[in-house]
Amino acid sequence: MSTEIARIELSAGAIDTVMVDGEPHVVFRPAVEAIGLDYSTQLRKIRERSWANRRDIPTVADDGKTRQMAAVDVRTFLMWLATVNENKVAESARPTLIAYQRETTAAVEAYWTRGGAVNPAATREQVADLRERLDGVERARLAQERLSAMGVAKQFGLVNDSYVQAMARTELARMNGEEPDIDPADITITADEFLGERGVTGAQLRSARVKLGQTVATLYRARYGKPPQKVKRPINGVHRDVAVYTHRDLDLFETAWAELGRHYDVQTAIGGAA
Repeated sequence: MSTEIARIELSAGAIDTVMVDGEPHVVFRPAVEAIGLDYSTQLRKIRERSWANRRDIPTVADDGKTRQMAAVDVRTFLMWLATVNENKVAESARPTLIAYQRETTAAVEAYWTRGGAVNPAATREQVADLRERLDGVERARLAQERLSAMGVAKQFGLVNDSYVQAMARTELARMNGEEPDIDPADITITADEFLGERGVTGAQLRSARVKLGQTVATLYRARYGKPPQKVKRPINGVHRDVAVYTHRDLDLFETAWAELGRHYDVQTAIGGAA
């Protein structure tokens, strides 16, 4: 199995790293060649040093083929860097060598233990771009968690197919930082939301919630032969199981409201059904 390479940007140049057995390593060849040294010569030196810790790892090259590449742990890399005289490398490569010597430890440690490393010379535009990418990672993580939970709920019959499809489209859109393209009929609705649209509040809401919810649930069972799905929703500061429908079944609410609505003095004020 090939090892995933993570490229970490420094103030000058970059360094390719991999995680080997839970410990970060530096891919040796690109680092050597970045400062203009002969890779074969430096690899031979590493092999001859008792303090060197080298691993041959399978990595995917630019041509898509898997090849064995030498990687050294960070301590070995720093020891090797200490043997390189900055005055004996090409002037054009000198800033990269200095950046390796000064920044490698902090950058590699931050990347693999804190989730990321920031180039100390990064511009405001680069930092803004990094924030945007991090936001995207967070959106993707939350969407994945929600989709996973939705899959479990569907497996146990707690949600119906249309609800799952609507939620999946919503989460996938959010993952990409876009507005979800949802069929209006798939938008969810609860008894509280229906009553809120009709101006029912306070004590009337508490009473109507139970009566309307029971009636709509009965109509739903008559239509589909099963009870409505339930999800956790906050009610008076406490998360409770609440029946959730979609606008495909809005007619069930209208039917129930036509029967119950006359008991609540809100129709005249909001122009609702009698």
